[in-house]
Amino acid sequence: MLNRPEITEELLIQIRQIIQDNPDWSRTRISKYLCEIWDWRVPGGTLKDISCRTMLRSLDSTGLISLPEQREYYVPRTRKATVHREHDTSLVEGSLNEFTPLSIEIVESGPILEDFKSLIDQYHYLGFDRVLGANMKYMIRSKDGIVLACLLFGAAAWKCKDRDMYIEWNAEQRVRKLPFLTNNTRFLILPWVRVPHLASHILSLISHRISNDWEKKYGHPIFCLETFVETDRFKGVCYQASNWINVGKTTGRGRNDRYHTEHIPIKDIYLLPLNRRWKKYLLSTGG
Repeated sequence: MLNRPEITEELLIQIRQIIQDNPDWSRTRISKYLCEIWDWRVPGGTLKDISCRTMLRSLDSTGLISLPEQREYYVPRTRKATVHREHDTSLVEGSLNEFTPLSIEIVESGPILEDFKSLIDQYHYLGFDRVLGANMKYMIRSKDGIVLACLLFGAAAWKCKDRDMYIEWNAEQRVRKLPFLTNNTRFLILPWVRVPHLASHILSLISHRISNDWEKKYGHPIFCLETFVETDRFKGVCYQASNWINVGKTTGRGRNDRYHTEHIPIKDIYLLPLNRRWKKYLLSTGG
């Protein structure tokens, strides 16, 4: 179980910014989102949102933050387990040009969302977890309509030493400009798909469109992509082939591990700037 986050001025700035940026969110949604980005969970993986809400109420009562008004008659919804659907697992192999041009579909709702969740939950080693906050989901098909891959982009890591040193931003700049980064949290080439160079080709296609897709959905562009690759599992070849930059490694500690008791896999940190002036935008004082 992760330790309770230390109440620092930086943490308070983060909480205030999230409340300010999402005026329609309830206290419950705020607490769940904070647990998600802090990775604050019980050993079984459930978010500690009740503990988080207690902490937020305490901060609110002392005037350190200002929570939205508590909503009456709130009935918490039970989280639904991801339904595993049957999928065609026939072998798909050949050269890349046999399957291109690829079709890229933004996943929002309906049957395609259920297929997307089912595929990731069954065939990605991390499974599918609910997505809170801004995100973008893609399903990739061949020119003949065969599903080849799924990608999920979500909230960027709140703090990451080597990434933050590479960007050269301070804590205030990071708080303001973190929404202009997004994290590739899931990238699944389906296990029965064996097409050389497919992964790097997909990453290249997505990198050329995700900022526009994000702006249409959320009203602002994305300037940089990030991802974290477990060094014991993968070498990150497809990211390297797509010109992502390895900027360092994680420390092998959780986000709130003040006492050096938590051990998680070390990961390579990759960034992909999407604009030649990306760093100027992230370091600027404007919105």
